[in-house]
Amino acid sequence: MKSICVMGIGYVGLPTAAMFASKGHRVVGYDVNEKAVNALNKGEIIIEEPGLGALVKSTVESGHLTGSTVCPNDCDVYIIAVPTPINSDKTADMRFVRSATETLVPNVRKGCIVVLESTSPPRTVEDLMIPILEKTGLKIGDELLVAHSPERILPGKVIEELRTNSRIVGGINKKSSEEVKKVYESIVEGDIFLTTSTTAEMCKVMENTFRDVNIALANELAKMSEELGVNAWEVIRLANQHPRVNILSPGPGVGGHCIALDPWFLVEASDKAKLIHQARLNNDSMPGFVKKKIEKILNGFQNKTVALYGVTYKPNIDDIRESPVMNLWKLLKECGVNVRVCDPHASEKLEESYGMYDAAQNADIVVLGVNHKEFEAIDFGKLASVMRGKAVLDTRNFWPEKSVTASGLEYHLLGKSDNMVKWEN
Repeated sequence: MKSICVMGIGYVGLPTAAMFASKGHRVVGYDVNEKAVNALNKGEIIIEEPGLGALVKSTVESGHLTGSTVCPNDCDVYIIAVPTPINSDKTADMRFVRSATETLVPNVRKGCIVVLESTSPPRTVEDLMIPILEKTGLKIGDELLVAHSPERILPGKVIEELRTNSRIVGGINKKSSEEVKKVYESIVEGDIFLTTSTTAEMCKVMENTFRDVNIALANELAKMSEELGVNAWEVIRLANQHPRVNILSPGPGVGGHCIALDPWFLVEASDKAKLIHQARLNNDSMPGFVKKKIEKILNGFQNKTVALYGVTYKPNIDDIRESPVMNLWKLLKECGVNVRVCDPHASEKLEESYGMYDAAQNADIVVLGVNHKEFEAIDFGKLASVMRGKAVLDTRNFWPEKSVTASGLEYHLLGKSDNMVKWEN
């Protein structure tokens, strides 16, 4: 068994630490966030992820997992799982990776392994980390092994996917790749593929970029459909009957710490990333597009109240990082709109969050931003009784139109023209 330090105990680092600890490794979760560390040492978590709370509790109680605000100097493996956000100019903000790597210099010893899990621009290991790690005086690739092994996990299914998904290990040399593979074999049941560190970095950002470009296509289809008098969701349903077509779903934008950010790493790295750049711009434009649709439905924003249901970046989690609906909220407020938010998952992260029917009290329109499971059970009759207006805008094709209109409400759908071309009877 190894002694492992996971640097950064957030949405990726904490599940990773708990998984290694559950296999008998001695794991230290290192973070400068005292709240996260204190919670960990109590066997508690401060993020929402199914199954994670129980796993952390059991591994802390067994003594295999502890938290610390001081980086240990007696571990065999150091896994960097810190954020890699973007700056306001869309360039990569690598200060957390740089800081974590610098922290390792006085703490690693001969025979240690350093793994970068954080999604990073291609050549981060080679151009940023290696020059810092050379200050240890250790021979890189021999006395100190270094690799990039990006996570491939879906929030809401993190524990399962850490175990079952395949994984890429990109070492700076063959020895690094092979030794890091041995570490991950203790928690990964899927295949583990070996390659170079830069190829591994490129693979991860391209995996997320693939989805971003596909979503951008769907969002462009939604915009065109509203202009041309069709329903984008019907187009997608029928087009996807083709055996080699899989158009994803449109929505109010793309969020989260991966898909909304990683393509910018490629735009920064290469002036050849033309399609990728345009896809990013298209997806980033969606909150503004939804805002204009709301304004059109309401015939202006003056003295209007919008009930906004769901502001996380995806359903049934508490993560609001890069959420396009949070951006929509901001845009509406800038227009003087009174916005009342209902989000049962993110309520503790918001300045204010209303109950399901309190949010709609005297609202002129209800906008479904995120299709949380709790919104399936909404009583549209009760909703209509507390609203001032009668408009409902569904940005996720989640609520059945017949159920909405049966309650006397007007149903509007993102990507569906209000002037649909229909068959004549």
